[in-house]
Amino acid sequence: MSEIKWDERGLVPVVVQDFRTKDVLMVAYMNKEAFELTLKTGKAHYYSRSRKKLWFKGETSGHTQNIKDIHIDCDNDTILILVDQKVAACHTGYWSCFYRVWADGWKVVGKKVFDEEKVYGEK
Repeated sequence: MSEIKWDERGLVPVVVQDFRTKDVLMVAYMNKEAFELTLKTGKAHYYSRSRKKLWFKGETSGHTQNIKDIHIDCDNDTILILVDQKVAACHTGYWSCFYRVWADGWKVVGKKVFDEEKVYGEK
């Protein structure tokens, strides 16, 4: 873990990819505690910059990420995690957070795999 170049806030960006499809599912951040918990449990933990706290992926939805492999980039400042994603990565109901593409404006190209209102009780 000493090789990781944490930023001034003690965070490192994490690219999350499905180990089967190779779809990029999301980008998040980890601090040292989240990284250690991920290694210890085999399930993805992140640091929420907006809530300023640790976040276990799937704690609300049950849509967990089981770790398959962890890589670090050549500069030691970005982590790539390959996961076995349960249901969906995006809180909006899409498989991937990258469900829109630019085509003279943002167009939805993904399909929802769950209804966020049912999971989060929101409208």
